Amino acid sequence: MSSELTYRGGGASPVAGAGPGATGYSSKPSKPLAWLPRAARYAAAEHRPVFALAGMLIAAAVISIASPSTSSSASTGAAVSSYSSSGNGNPLARFSVEPAALHHRDLASTRHFVGGKVPLGLKRKALRVLVTGGAGFVGSHLVDRLLERGDSVIVVDNLFTGRKDNVVHHFGDPNFEMIRHDVVEPILLEVDQIYHLACPASPVHYKYNPVKTIISFPMNSFPFLFNNAKVEAKINARFLLTSTSEVYGDPLQHPQVETYWGNVNPIGVRSCYDEGKRTAETLTMDYHRGANLEVRIARIFNTYGPRMCIDDGRVVSNFVAQALRKEPLTVYGDGKQTRSFQYVSDLVEGLMKLMEGEHVGPFNLGNPGEFTMLELAKVVQDTIDPNARIEFRQNTQDDPHKRKPDISRAKELLGWEPKIPLREGLPLMVTDFRKRIFGDQDSAATTGNQQEVASAELTNYTESLSYDEATRSSY
Repeated sequence: MSSELTYRGGGASPVAGAGPGATGYSSKPSKPLAWLPRAARYAAAEHRPVFALAGMLIAAAVISIASPSTSSSASTGAAVSSYSSSGNGNPLARFSVEPAALHHRDLASTRHFVGGKVPLGLKRKALRVLVTGGAGFVGSHLVDRLLERGDSVIVVDNLFTGRKDNVVHHFGDPNFEMIRHDVVEPILLEVDQIYHLACPASPVHYKYNPVKTIISFPMNSFPFLFNNAKVEAKINARFLLTSTSEVYGDPLQHPQVETYWGNVNPIGVRSCYDEGKRTAETLTMDYHRGANLEVRIARIFNTYGPRMCIDDGRVVSNFVAQALRKEPLTVYGDGKQTRSFQYVSDLVEGLMKLMEGEHVGPFNLGNPGEFTMLELAKVVQDTIDPNARIEFRQNTQDDPHKRKPDISRAKELLGWEPKIPLREGLPLMVTDFRKRIFGDQDSAATTGNQQEVASAELTNYTESLSYDEATRSSY
């Protein structure tokens, strides 16, 4: 009787050569897939790959079923929080009083950025952008817009005039980073673009320490320009300096064009700001000529909107805060001085177009619609309190008599011009100030809804007009 071996399969296997005259057992039979490691052979025997494949197929089916609803919701979010400047939507929705909804990650996931630098609004690669002074009034709105576009943003701010509240709605966004740092001191960051907004821009702040003001303007530009020059062949980040209409001083030419050199008092009480900005412009252009850096210069005219400092001494914020507090509106001099006021979203679009453009040198960014101080006070009365009193006081030193930008260069080379007249933008600022002064959420929400309706009606009307006609109709 032949010998048998019982093996794992449960059957009997005759041993080879176990017939008559056999001397013993032969070697073990060869195993299937012997070339695989022992663990892999065990998994194959237990049919585990089959279960793994089935699991992957089920997961793929679940994801494919869930993805249409996700994309639909992301598209809805994009439509709600979009900063589109097309004529079909209200441009004021781009910079509402409420903190921007956190759609940035959803929006970024629905975009496909390809290629290099191309005109604004087209498909483009996501950039790493540094915004100095990004927790301030203008800077925080710029940060909103850059994140909405899909860029990664680093804010550097010493919080002297900036506020965390202006950017707190971005905390937790992986594309946002904030560093508390004084830009007078060097900081090493590798970025594609630098928006340099860090500076005290209101009389209250720059007159508080005029010596530091005039020193800090060129000095806080120097580290970025110098370090950029040292690594120019490797990185060469584009640098945008935010200058000011104050470089024109008390202008003898009206309106002011970029080629006008200005009429500045070098020893006046405002000179720390005026001359500091002029020096920063000089330094910026010298680095362009000497180190071939890509630089841009924006000469910004009076800007207003949500997140302005409430008591910073600037005329729009002064009038709005005084009217809300039932105080007299303070007009200095005879009130015939003129200024031009642009809404903050218009300025932000201008800054981004300037950065993305290919033109070096200064550009005026402002609203040519000109108002006397008395006309501005009347608009504030109509918006907040028709019974608000006006109180005249002696004029301040070095107060320019007229200020109005010529924006022909920006129109022609950047395709930019402001869209929002004063009567349409001011209510949003008023709602923001009311909430911050009184903390009246319910009242502010009610007022905000009423203003949105009025704003939409006015937008439909002004869209049918030319820009000049819309500006004239704003008061």
